[in-house]
Amino acid sequence: MAQKIPRRFDFARDSFAFANELLWEYELDAAAGKMIFRRREPKPGYAHRCFVLTRAARQFLYHSRFDAEQKIAGDDIYQKLIRKILSRCPRTPDEIEGQIAVPGFASLREFSGARENLLKAECGGAWHSYVLRSHWRMIFPISRKHQNMTAENLAAKIKRNFSPIVHLVKFPSLTINHGMILFEAAESGNEIRFFAYDPNLPERPEQLIFNRAAKTFFLPSNSYWPGGGLNVIEIFRNWIL
Repeated sequence: MAQKIPRRFDFARDSFAFANELLWEYELDAAAGKMIFRRREPKPGYAHRCFVLTRAARQFLYHSRFDAEQKIAGDDIYQKLIRKILSRCPRTPDEIEGQIAVPGFASLREFSGARENLLKAECGGAWHSYVLRSHWRMIFPISRKHQNMTAENLAAKIKRNFSPIVHLVKFPSLTINHGMILFEAAESGNEIRFFAYDPNLPERPEQLIFNRAAKTFFLPSNSYWPGGGLNVIEIFRNWIL
């Protein structure tokens, strides 16, 4: 049976308007090349949901369509629709005729800006980010051959209109343990430059770079990461991941 081809993830349309908040405030120590961190005060109310938000965003991509021509509904209607969308298979997209219509809004970005509290309540708790089927993979060695194959497979999937969810990890240190959605890949010479939805930084697309010579992924410095190499695992890919 032919694999269903989903609509490509569009950052301005398919990302959440709100962020996965961080429990820590980070500051780059340029001399040491590492992050200094301290607890945020007051404690954020919506944290540890990076995998929750990447999964939910792709659920909306795979299983919903927005209809701004319809009237805005009440929260009770939206709650039921959100639950239906999130309950569907996270690995297989629906055909257009099987997608669930969300009335009154043109996109997830617009919907999540208007119904932030409802979506935060329904998309899942922090424990959903910790109890993932795929987390077993990070405890086993990840070779440079594996990373090269991963990069090539991710780029090939994006060319076929898929938007992979990836797990960014350093193990056992866990200096990063994070999820993103990749939606574009630009290949030039020795690198593949992936463009991503990062739920920690919802204002604009982020970049994840694969260096073919080093066979290593690099995430540039940002507000929570000093920049550098890490490992990448595609998740929500099959029954074991």
